[in-house]
Amino acid sequence: MNFKSLRRALLLCSLVIASGVNARTLTDITGRQVTIPDHPQRIVLGESRMLYSVALLTPGNPLQHIAGWPLDLKKYDPQTWDIFARQFPEISRIPALGLDGVNDMNPEKVIALKPDLVILPQLARGSENSLLLEKMLAAASIPVVKIDLRVALLKNTERSMALLGEILNQPRRAADFNRFYRTHMQRIGERLAHYHGPKPTVLLQLHLGRRSECCVTSVNGNLGELLRFAGGENIASQQVKGVFGRLSEESVIAAQPDFYFATGTGSADETGALKLGPAVTPAQTRQSLLTLTGQQNALKQLTALSNGHTAALWHNFYLSPWHVVATEFFATTLYPQLFRDVDPEQTLQQMFREFLPIPLSGSYLYRLPPSTAASGG
Repeated sequence: MNFKSLRRALLLCSLVIASGVNARTLTDITGRQVTIPDHPQRIVLGESRMLYSVALLTPGNPLQHIAGWPLDLKKYDPQTWDIFARQFPEISRIPALGLDGVNDMNPEKVIALKPDLVILPQLARGSENSLLLEKMLAAASIPVVKIDLRVALLKNTERSMALLGEILNQPRRAADFNRFYRTHMQRIGERLAHYHGPKPTVLLQLHLGRRSECCVTSVNGNLGELLRFAGGENIASQQVKGVFGRLSEESVIAAQPDFYFATGTGSADETGALKLGPAVTPAQTRQSLLTLTGQQNALKQLTALSNGHTAALWHNFYLSPWHVVATEFFATTLYPQLFRDVDPEQTLQQMFREFLPIPLSGSYLYRLPPSTAASGG
């Protein structure tokens, strides 16, 4: 941003007039104390995919106080965007602040919206643009609250949902959801704590079909963190020390993992992507899974592809507390006897029924039956 742009933005800052509303102070996920209005009416979100979480806590219309956001939800999950748009057509009238999350947000445009507060995601790695955004919001005396629903999922999810509950004046609903979340996650943790058998080895491949080569994965964070919590021994754990990494074909074939999980977000009419999410049928998930795994040399040589140890799940689970469903899916797939009374599909249905204002449809979870891949059919 050049000097003229900065000066123009600071002029906008001077136009932000403090109102006489009551205020309260909360502590965000970074430990900072932030003073916010008692009943914020204009909230800017640093990611529109925060709607996954905001909608859990907002009875009625979850868009009613959103004053602006980037269009990452529309870009990366158009199926869910369309479902919300059918139910709440005003979603298309919310001011757009870029296309790709917080790193694409223009500080001047955010300040011009005169928000009561801005909610930003905690990112694994910050950027120059996100730092400038925070600096200019501070100069404009616009409160910034940080939540974390994408980096340290096991540590920060409940606290982040409690923060959202405070901001949205829905503390009881946030407590109800956190109780639901905790009950399901603790069941997994407690049973595995008493399990002393071998841990199955796992290849977790992110966004099957997005890249032609094998195999992008996550280990220390993202879905990899949930896989470890669910008792999976990630074959990438010795090679990948960060959140994301890539395994070679040779290492995958040599490891011959007990289980293979793939993630995707492809829509029903999308080619070259694993089809999962709203408006996708299980048959479409199955066919895309078979087609895409058949195109990668390393995957074709895995026994997990033919013995019933292959599964697929919606990639965007990692971006919200919806990941409780993914965690159950990992656990029930890897330890079917230990979790024979747990059904992640039912958990997904319960979450939508009790906490979300949109209907559940589509294919979010899929297990490939034995021998299907080998026969090609």
